Amino acid sequence: MDQMNCVEITKAGGPEVLVPTRRDVPTPGAGEILIRIKAAGVNRPDALQRAGLYDPPADASDLPGLEAAGEVAAIGPNVSRWSVGDAVTALLPGGGYAEYALTRAEHALPVPDGLNWEQAAALCETFFTVWVNVFERAALQAGESLLVHGGSSGIGTTAIQLAAARGARVFTTAGSADKCAACEALGAEKAINYREADFVEEVRAATGKRGVDVILDMVGGDYIPRNIRALAPDGRLSMIAFLGGMKAEVNFAQVMAKRLTVTGSTLRPRSDAFKASVAATLEREVWPLISAGRIGPVMDSSFPLAEAAEAHRRMEASGHIGKIVLVP
Repeated sequence: MDQMNCVEITKAGGPEVLVPTRRDVPTPGAGEILIRIKAAGVNRPDALQRAGLYDPPADASDLPGLEAAGEVAAIGPNVSRWSVGDAVTALLPGGGYAEYALTRAEHALPVPDGLNWEQAAALCETFFTVWVNVFERAALQAGESLLVHGGSSGIGTTAIQLAAARGARVFTTAGSADKCAACEALGAEKAINYREADFVEEVRAATGKRGVDVILDMVGGDYIPRNIRALAPDGRLSMIAFLGGMKAEVNFAQVMAKRLTVTGSTLRPRSDAFKASVAATLEREVWPLISAGRIGPVMDSSFPLAEAAEAHRRMEASGHIGKIVLVP
């Protein structure tokens, strides 16, 4: 096949700027594989790129889509692990909203046992992000406590399961009774409806007024000073997004008095070597948990590739629980 169906961003704007089109199938270069996509994940960074707020790297596809699962369709020079026909799930530099996409061979992982294509497509962006920000940067340990904001999101459902499976106490916030129930079913000790209760007081009460050791926050804004009050001594705040705003007024005397660490990161601009290292760690530490059925992606909905705009509307309405995927 010389051409493929895909969805491109015609200009910066709302979901309506995602338009189906046809393009040439890309050719893998040295160290790359071409994936025939069976399903692709939809993530918040895709919406930021669509809005003109998150440009792809210069050497990446301009098509949105940061994760996908499918079969290896072609192999570039200097690739030894994969063969044509292998089933993989992969972190992509872009280009997932298509029938074919390129990625570095070392950024692909085998599909865990028992997962279908849609489930496999929902793994990489969230598991890479959670592992780096919760277990590497914030160094969450067994026996410690974690507060996850946005617990019903793809990131949230992943963080709850993985932290609980590794022996941490997990608390979370969500915006409805149904979402709170879903979070507790995944392993959260307590899910706090942020529309009805103050998460600072709730987590302090649940921890004997000590606070939590780690907070994973994608909200930002006025949550930031509240997060600092909710952290225990030597606590760590890990920021991954700013849905509530990028600015806040912070009392840094509290940071000093409690010896807090505030950190954060983005994944897409990191080096190929860094992403390969994370992939190897996930395959060793996390993939066996998925294959054993102890944890896994929580699926909300799937949409045909040509209806990517509707998938974005679903995501931005924030009514979903878990992951949204596209199927070519």
